[in-house]
Amino acid sequence: MSVFENIAFGLKASGRKLGRKALEHEVFKVLELIQMREYAGERPGKLSGGQKQRVAIARAVVNKPALLLLDEPLAALDLKLRQKMLLELDRIHDEVGITFIFVTHDQGEAMSLSDRIAVMNLGVIEQTGSPAEIYESPRSSFTAAFIGDTNFFEGRICSVSPRNDYSVLEIPGLSDVVCYNDQPRRTGDHIYLSLRPEKIRISLSRPEKSEGVNVFEGIVENKVYLGAYTKYWVRCGKDWLVTVMDAHRHFLLDQRPPDWEEKVWLSWLQDDGFMLESYREKDEVLLSNPDKEFLELKPDTQPGLLVKDEEKN
Repeated sequence: MSVFENIAFGLKASGRKLGRKALEHEVFKVLELIQMREYAGERPGKLSGGQKQRVAIARAVVNKPALLLLDEPLAALDLKLRQKMLLELDRIHDEVGITFIFVTHDQGEAMSLSDRIAVMNLGVIEQTGSPAEIYESPRSSFTAAFIGDTNFFEGRICSVSPRNDYSVLEIPGLSDVVCYNDQPRRTGDHIYLSLRPEKIRISLSRPEKSEGVNVFEGIVENKVYLGAYTKYWVRCGKDWLVTVMDAHRHFLLDQRPPDWEEKVWLSWLQDDGFMLESYREKDEVLLSNPDKEFLELKPDTQPGLLVKDEEKN
C-alpha cells in the first residue's frame, strides 16, 4: 500500500464510516502533521526508517485516540535518526494534544520526551515524577543508578545544623562532608548519599576554601575522552572510586586536563548531593564504573592505547 493507503487503513480498520472526501480530508490533515504530504503516493520501499516511523504514528493518530501507546518506537533507528524522531514526536504530541504512554529502555529518550516518568523495577514502580524530579531527587538507589550515572557514599551524621537544614556526614576513609537535609535528620542516622558525576569539579590545584563547598583529594585511576566531556574515575581514600564528568566548556587543546595517576582535587556544592530513602548494594551494578581488569590498564606510549603493566615496553 502507498503512504496514503496505509494511513487510510487505520481509519477503515476503526470501523468509522467516512465518505471519500471526509476520508481524504482526515488523511491529508495527518500527512501535513507528519510533514509528508508530498509522499502520499510513495510505497514503503522508497521511504527512510524515520519516514516509515512517522507513517506508523500517523496511522494511529488519525483515529484520534484518547491515549496512544508507543512501545519502543525508536529502537530500530540509528542514533541521529532517533534524536530527530524524538523532536518530531514531541511536536506531534503538542499538536494533537493526546496522552502518549512511551515505553523505553533508553533513559535519554525518557528524560527528553516526558512530562512525567514512572521508573519500574521488576514490575514494581519505584518512583514517579517529572524528569527533573526523578533525576535530581531519586528516592532509591535503583532510580538514582538507572536514570543517569551517580556516586554512592555511605556515612553517619555526626552533627546537624540548628535549623536542621544541613548535616555533617562522616564517611569512612574520607574527610567529613556537609550536605543538605532533604528531610529532617538526627545525629547518628545512617545515610546513603547520591552525587551525580557532573556536579563534581576536578582540578589539579586545591580550590580556594569556600563556604558551602566540599573538597576531596584523589588520584586519577582512569579517564575516557567523550568529545563534549571527559569522564574520570578518581580514587579517593582507599575504598572510594568517584566518577566525575568534566564538561569541555572551553577549547580543550588550550587546557592541561588531569592525566592518569595524577593527584587531583574534587569539589562539589553542599546542596548538590541527595540523601536516599532506600539503598541496595546490588543496584551498583547499574553504574558505568569500569571493572577491575579495566582499571588495571595503564596508558601506553602510543596515545589512546591501554595495556597491562607487563605489556608495556
